Amino acid sequence: MEFPSWFQRAIQRRLEYVAAQIERNPELSKYHAEEKKAFEAIFSGIDITQSPEFMAWEDKHHMKRAGENEHLYLQGMRDGVQLAVALLFDPLAAFDKDA
Repeated sequence: MEFPSWFQRAIQRRLEYVAAQIERNPELSKYHAEEKKAFEAIFSGIDITQSPEFMAWEDKHHMKRAGENEHLYLQGMRDGVQLAVALLFDPLAAFDKDA
């Protein structure tokens, strides 16, 4: 089953909006700051990818991405449940609001 193009565009816009919110999420700002600090340490004269600084940055980068992905997943689940409930209880009203 293929979704209508308007529905696909709506989902894409929602994904972009939620991703932007996650980038500014205060809970994740600690990870952003740690990753940035670790990444900057890489370029303080060290040019070896196997350096401890690179490995520290890589760990922090993965932690940040994991946190972002977790938030994105949870928001997607919430949105999906809200959409399902709206369609189950009043499918026509859900579409009339977007028109």
